[in-house]
Amino acid sequence: MSAHCSTPADMAETTSPQAVGPRQPCPCGSGRRFKACHGAKSGGSPYVVRTFEGLPSECDWVAMREIVPAATAAVQLLGDDKAADRPVQVCSLLPMALPALVRQDGAIWLGLHVQHNYGDTSRDLAAALELALAAEPGTQVTMVIDPGPGARLQDMVDPATSFEVTVHSGYEYWVADVEDPTGQVAASLEAANSAVNPTSRLSSVAAAYWTEVGDKEFLRWVMPHDEDQLLNALARLHTKGLDRLVDDDRLVGSFRAHGLLAPVWEVPPGTGAGALEEPAQRFEQQLTEALAQSDPLSAEERSARSGLANRQLTIR
Repeated sequence: MSAHCSTPADMAETTSPQAVGPRQPCPCGSGRRFKACHGAKSGGSPYVVRTFEGLPSECDWVAMREIVPAATAAVQLLGDDKAADRPVQVCSLLPMALPALVRQDGAIWLGLHVQHNYGDTSRDLAAALELALAAEPGTQVTMVIDPGPGARLQDMVDPATSFEVTVHSGYEYWVADVEDPTGQVAASLEAANSAVNPTSRLSSVAAAYWTEVGDKEFLRWVMPHDEDQLLNALARLHTKGLDRLVDDDRLVGSFRAHGLLAPVWEVPPGTGAGALEEPAQRFEQQLTEALAQSDPLSAEERSARSGLANRQLTIR
Protein backbone atom coordinates (compact mmCIF):
# COMPACT_ATOMS: atom_id res chain seq x y z
CA MET A 1 0.00 0.00 0.00
CA SER A 2 1.40 3.37 -0.96
CA ALA A 3 1.96 5.78 1.88
CA HIS A 4 1.49 8.89 -0.23
CA CYS A 5 -0.89 9.79 -3.04
CA SER A 6 -2.14 12.92 -4.68
CA THR A 7 -5.45 12.19 -6.36
CA PRO A 8 -8.94 11.13 -5.20
CA ALA A 9 -8.52 7.90 -7.18
CA ASP A 10 -5.36 7.05 -5.29
CA MET A 11 -7.09 8.01 -2.06
CA ALA A 12 -9.90 5.56 -2.71
CA GLU A 13 -7.34 2.78 -3.06
CA THR A 14 -5.67 3.81 0.18
CA THR A 15 -8.93 3.57 2.13
CA SER A 16 -10.03 0.16 0.86
CA PRO A 17 -11.66 -2.14 1.83
CA GLN A 18 -13.95 0.50 3.37
CA ALA A 19 -13.92 2.95 0.45
CA VAL A 20 -15.20 6.40 1.37
CA GLY A 21 -17.86 8.03 -0.81
CA PRO A 22 -17.39 11.69 -1.78
CA ARG A 23 -20.38 12.81 0.30
CA GLN A 24 -19.51 10.74 3.35
CA PRO A 25 -17.71 12.23 6.37
CA CYS A 26 -13.95 12.26 5.92
CA PRO A 27 -12.35 9.48 7.98
CA CYS A 28 -9.83 11.95 9.41
CA GLY A 29 -12.51 13.25 11.79
CA SER A 30 -12.60 16.84 10.52
CA GLY A 31 -16.39 16.80 10.20
CA ARG A 32 -16.22 17.79 6.53
CA ARG A 33 -17.32 15.66 3.61
CA PHE A 34 -14.60 13.49 2.10
CA LYS A 35 -14.68 15.36 -1.23
CA ALA A 36 -14.00 18.65 0.58
CA CYS A 37 -11.24 17.28 2.78
CA HIS A 38 -8.78 14.47 2.08
CA GLY A 39 -10.70 13.50 -1.07
CA ALA A 40 -9.99 16.85 -2.70
CA LYS A 41 -7.12 17.25 -5.15
CA SER A 42 -5.59 19.73 -2.73
CA GLY A 43 -6.53 17.69 0.34
CA GLY A 44 -3.03 17.60 1.78
CA SER A 45 -1.61 14.38 3.14
CA PRO A 46 -3.51 11.24 2.13
CA TYR A 47 -5.66 9.44 4.66
CA VAL A 48 -4.02 6.08 5.40
CA VAL A 49 -6.27 3.53 7.07
CA ARG A 50 -3.80 0.86 8.23
CA THR A 51 -1.35 3.47 9.40
CA PHE A 52 0.56 1.30 11.91
CA GLU A 53 0.92 -1.70 9.60
CA GLY A 54 4.48 -3.05 9.59
CA LEU A 55 5.39 -1.79 13.07
CA PRO A 56 6.18 -4.25 15.86
CA SER A 57 2.94 -5.06 17.73
CA GLU A 58 0.69 -3.09 15.36
CA CYS A 59 -2.39 -3.92 17.43
CA ASP A 60 -0.87 -2.47 20.61
CA TRP A 61 -0.03 0.77 18.75
CA VAL A 62 -3.71 1.01 17.80
CA ALA A 63 -4.82 0.25 21.36
CA MET A 64 -2.49 2.85 22.88
CA ARG A 65 -3.61 5.43 20.34
CA GLU A 66 -7.35 4.88 20.74
CA ILE A 67 -8.53 2.88 23.78
CA VAL A 68 -5.87 2.77 26.50
CA PRO A 69 -5.81 5.89 28.70
CA ALA A 70 -2.38 5.66 30.35
CA ALA A 71 0.41 3.48 29.00
CA THR A 72 4.03 3.65 27.86
CA ALA A 73 6.36 1.58 25.68
CA ALA A 74 9.99 2.01 24.67
CA VAL A 75 11.03 1.89 21.00
CA GLN A 76 14.38 1.49 19.33
CA LEU A 77 15.20 3.78 16.41
CA LEU A 78 16.99 2.93 13.19
CA GLY A 79 19.74 5.13 11.77
CA ASP A 80 23.21 6.20 12.81
CA ASP A 81 24.56 5.53 16.29
CA LYS A 82 23.42 8.93 17.56
CA ALA A 83 19.77 8.30 16.63
CA ALA A 84 19.78 4.60 17.49
CA ASP A 85 21.12 5.28 20.99
CA ARG A 86 18.55 7.98 21.76
CA PRO A 87 16.02 6.78 24.37
CA VAL A 88 12.48 7.08 22.98
CA GLN A 89 9.36 6.32 24.98
CA VAL A 90 5.92 6.20 23.38
CA CYS A 91 3.21 7.52 25.71
CA SER A 92 -0.54 7.24 25.29
CA LEU A 93 -0.88 10.85 26.45
CA LEU A 94 1.51 13.68 27.28
CA PRO A 95 0.71 16.86 29.25
CA MET A 96 -1.43 19.25 27.18
CA ALA A 97 -1.74 16.47 24.56
CA LEU A 98 1.71 17.41 23.22
CA PRO A 99 2.94 15.46 20.18
CA ALA A 100 6.37 15.06 21.78
CA LEU A 101 8.72 16.51 24.33
CA VAL A 102 12.43 16.25 25.02
CA ARG A 103 13.30 15.56 28.63
CA GLN A 104 16.16 17.31 30.37
CA ASP A 105 18.24 14.13 30.08
CA GLY A 106 17.68 14.10 26.29
CA ALA A 107 15.16 11.26 26.30
CA ILE A 108 12.26 11.73 23.88
CA TRP A 109 8.65 11.13 24.82
CA LEU A 110 6.27 10.68 21.88
CA GLY A 111 2.55 11.24 22.49
CA LEU A 112 -0.18 9.23 20.74
CA HIS A 113 -3.32 11.02 21.99
CA VAL A 114 -3.00 14.36 20.21
CA GLN A 115 -5.29 17.11 18.97
CA HIS A 116 -4.23 17.03 15.31
CA ASN A 117 -4.79 14.49 12.53
CA TYR A 118 -3.35 15.20 9.10
CA GLY A 119 -4.41 11.96 7.44
CA ASP A 120 -1.51 9.59 8.04
CA THR A 121 -0.99 9.09 11.77
CA SER A 122 2.31 7.31 11.19
CA ARG A 123 3.65 10.29 9.23
CA ASP A 124 2.35 12.71 11.89
CA LEU A 125 4.14 10.82 14.65
CA ALA A 126 7.35 10.51 12.63
CA ALA A 127 7.33 14.26 11.96
CA ALA A 128 6.98 14.95 15.69
CA LEU A 129 9.79 12.50 16.37
CA GLU A 130 12.03 14.24 13.81
CA LEU A 131 11.38 17.60 15.48
CA ALA A 132 12.23 16.11 18.87
CA LEU A 133 15.45 14.56 17.59
CA ALA A 134 16.60 17.99 16.44
CA ALA A 135 15.45 19.87 19.55
CA GLU A 136 17.30 20.83 22.72
CA PRO A 137 16.58 19.20 26.11
CA GLY A 138 13.52 20.69 27.77
CA THR A 139 11.73 21.38 24.45
CA GLN A 140 7.98 20.88 24.06
CA VAL A 141 7.27 19.87 20.46
CA THR A 142 4.11 21.23 18.83
CA MET A 143 2.55 20.65 15.41
CA VAL A 144 0.09 23.12 13.96
CA ILE A 145 0.39 22.44 10.22
CA ASP A 146 0.38 19.37 7.99
CA PRO A 147 4.00 18.15 7.88
CA GLY A 148 3.57 16.98 4.28
CA PRO A 149 5.30 13.96 2.71
CA GLY A 150 8.22 12.47 4.56
CA ALA A 151 9.41 9.64 6.76
CA ARG A 152 6.87 7.47 8.57
CA LEU A 153 7.31 5.55 11.81
CA GLN A 154 7.98 2.44 9.74
CA ASP A 155 11.07 4.21 8.36
CA MET A 156 12.36 5.17 11.81
CA VAL A 157 11.49 2.37 14.24
CA ASP A 158 13.57 -0.82 14.30
CA PRO A 159 11.13 -3.61 13.26
CA ALA A 160 13.24 -6.24 15.01
CA THR A 161 12.67 -4.87 18.51
CA SER A 162 9.77 -5.69 20.80
CA PHE A 163 7.05 -3.22 21.80
CA GLU A 164 6.32 -3.97 25.45
CA VAL A 165 3.36 -1.98 26.76
CA THR A 166 3.23 -0.94 30.40
CA VAL A 167 -0.26 0.11 31.52
CA HIS A 168 -0.38 2.73 34.29
CA SER A 169 -3.16 3.50 36.75
CA GLY A 170 -2.72 7.21 36.01
CA TYR A 171 -0.28 9.76 34.63
CA GLU A 172 2.19 9.80 37.51
CA TYR A 173 4.85 8.80 34.99
CA TRP A 174 4.73 12.41 33.82
CA VAL A 175 6.33 13.48 37.10
CA ALA A 176 8.26 10.35 38.08
CA ASP A 177 11.39 12.48 38.57
CA VAL A 178 9.58 15.07 40.73
CA GLU A 179 9.69 14.17 44.42
CA ASP A 180 6.51 15.97 45.49
CA PRO A 181 4.48 17.67 42.70
CA THR A 182 2.64 20.76 43.92
CA GLY A 183 0.67 23.71 42.58
CA GLN A 184 -0.37 23.72 38.93
CA VAL A 185 1.52 20.51 38.20
CA ALA A 186 -0.30 18.62 40.94
CA ALA A 187 -3.67 20.10 39.89
CA SER A 188 -3.14 19.14 36.24
CA LEU A 189 -2.13 15.64 37.23
CA GLU A 190 -5.17 15.23 39.45
CA ALA A 191 -7.50 16.43 36.69
CA ALA A 192 -5.96 14.04 34.15
CA ASN A 193 -6.09 11.09 36.52
CA SER A 194 -9.77 11.69 37.27
CA ALA A 195 -10.63 10.72 33.69
CA VAL A 196 -8.69 7.44 33.70
CA ASN A 197 -10.69 4.21 33.74
CA PRO A 198 -8.90 1.26 35.41
CA THR A 199 -7.25 -0.75 32.62
CA SER A 200 -5.10 -3.89 32.41
CA ARG A 201 -3.45 -5.64 29.48
CA LEU A 202 -3.89 -9.41 29.37
CA SER A 203 -0.65 -11.39 29.26
CA SER A 204 -2.00 -14.58 27.63
CA VAL A 205 -2.89 -12.96 24.28
CA ALA A 206 -1.78 -9.89 22.37
CA ALA A 207 -3.45 -6.46 22.51
CA ALA A 208 -6.40 -7.42 24.73
CA TYR A 209 -7.29 -4.86 27.41
CA TRP A 210 -9.68 -5.22 30.32
CA THR A 211 -11.25 -2.01 31.57
CA GLU A 212 -13.77 -0.89 34.15
CA VAL A 213 -16.13 1.91 33.14
CA GLY A 214 -18.39 3.00 35.95
CA ASP A 215 -20.09 -0.13 37.25
CA LYS A 216 -19.39 -2.14 34.08
CA GLU A 217 -16.40 -4.15 32.87
CA PHE A 218 -15.29 -4.76 29.30
CA LEU A 219 -12.61 -6.57 27.35
CA ARG A 220 -11.47 -4.69 24.24
CA TRP A 221 -9.24 -6.75 21.98
CA VAL A 222 -7.52 -5.27 18.91
CA MET A 223 -7.07 -8.03 16.33
CA PRO A 224 -4.75 -8.09 13.29
CA HIS A 225 -7.04 -9.96 10.90
CA ASP A 226 -8.76 -8.76 7.73
CA GLU A 227 -12.12 -7.29 8.72
CA ASP A 228 -14.27 -9.46 6.43
CA GLN A 229 -12.49 -12.65 7.47
CA LEU A 230 -12.72 -11.73 11.14
CA LEU A 231 -16.45 -10.99 10.94
CA ASN A 232 -17.02 -14.32 9.18
CA ALA A 233 -15.07 -16.16 11.88
CA LEU A 234 -16.88 -14.37 14.71
CA ALA A 235 -20.21 -15.20 13.07
CA ARG A 236 -19.27 -18.88 12.83
CA LEU A 237 -18.32 -18.93 16.51
CA HIS A 238 -21.47 -17.06 17.55
CA THR A 239 -23.82 -19.58 15.96
CA LYS A 240 -22.04 -22.36 17.88
CA GLY A 241 -22.13 -20.44 21.15
CA LEU A 242 -18.34 -20.16 21.16
CA ASP A 243 -18.05 -16.38 21.24
CA ARG A 244 -18.30 -16.35 25.03
CA LEU A 245 -15.39 -15.78 27.38
CA VAL A 246 -17.05 -16.26 30.78
CA ASP A 247 -20.57 -16.95 32.03
CA ASP A 248 -23.05 -14.11 31.52
CA ASP A 249 -20.77 -12.10 29.23
CA ARG A 250 -21.71 -10.94 25.74
CA LEU A 251 -19.96 -9.74 22.62
CA VAL A 252 -21.53 -6.30 22.38
CA GLY A 253 -19.85 -5.06 19.19
CA SER A 254 -16.51 -3.77 18.00
CA PHE A 255 -14.48 -0.65 17.41
CA ARG A 256 -12.97 -0.06 13.99
CA ALA A 257 -9.72 1.87 14.21
CA HIS A 258 -6.77 2.29 11.84
CA GLY A 259 -7.94 -0.52 9.58
CA LEU A 260 -8.41 -3.07 12.35
CA LEU A 261 -11.32 -4.32 14.41
CA ALA A 262 -11.40 -4.48 18.19
CA PRO A 263 -14.22 -6.76 19.37
CA VAL A 264 -15.69 -5.71 22.72
CA TRP A 265 -17.10 -8.04 25.34
CA GLU A 266 -19.08 -6.85 28.34
CA VAL A 267 -18.26 -9.10 31.27
CA PRO A 268 -20.00 -9.34 34.66
CA PRO A 269 -18.93 -6.82 37.31
CA GLY A 270 -16.23 -8.23 39.53
CA THR A 271 -14.69 -10.40 36.81
CA GLY A 272 -11.35 -8.58 36.67
CA ALA A 273 -8.54 -9.06 34.18
CA GLY A 274 -7.04 -12.20 35.73
CA ALA A 275 -10.18 -14.27 35.22
CA LEU A 276 -10.07 -13.53 31.48
CA GLU A 277 -6.55 -14.82 30.80
CA GLU A 278 -7.37 -18.51 30.21
CA PRO A 279 -10.72 -17.87 28.45
CA ALA A 280 -9.06 -15.39 26.08
CA GLN A 281 -6.34 -17.88 25.21
CA ARG A 282 -8.96 -20.56 24.56
CA PHE A 283 -11.01 -18.19 22.43
CA GLU A 284 -7.95 -17.25 20.37
CA GLN A 285 -7.43 -20.91 19.48
CA GLN A 286 -11.08 -21.28 18.45
CA LEU A 287 -10.89 -18.07 16.43
CA THR A 288 -7.80 -19.33 14.58
CA GLU A 289 -9.71 -22.46 13.58
CA ALA A 290 -12.71 -20.42 12.45
CA LEU A 291 -10.49 -18.09 10.41
CA ALA A 292 -9.11 -21.11 8.53
CA GLN A 293 -12.58 -22.13 7.31
CA SER A 294 -13.39 -21.06 3.75
CA ASP A 295 -16.80 -22.61 3.10
CA PRO A 296 -19.71 -20.18 2.52
CA LEU A 297 -21.58 -18.93 5.56
CA SER A 298 -24.91 -20.55 6.36
CA ALA A 299 -28.07 -18.47 6.58
CA GLU A 300 -27.75 -18.40 10.37
CA GLU A 301 -24.12 -17.36 10.15
CA ARG A 302 -24.90 -14.62 7.63
CA SER A 303 -27.54 -13.26 10.01
CA ALA A 304 -25.05 -13.30 12.88
CA ARG A 305 -22.46 -11.56 10.70
CA SER A 306 -24.93 -8.83 9.80
CA GLY A 307 -25.65 -8.26 13.47
CA LEU A 308 -21.95 -7.96 14.26
CA ALA A 309 -21.38 -5.56 11.36
CA ASN A 310 -24.23 -3.35 12.58
CA ARG A 311 -22.66 -3.08 16.04
CA GLN A 312 -19.46 -1.43 14.94
CA LEU A 313 -18.23 2.00 15.96
CA THR A 314 -15.62 3.57 13.74
CA ILE A 315 -13.10 5.56 15.78
CA ARG A 316 -10.80 6.44 12.85
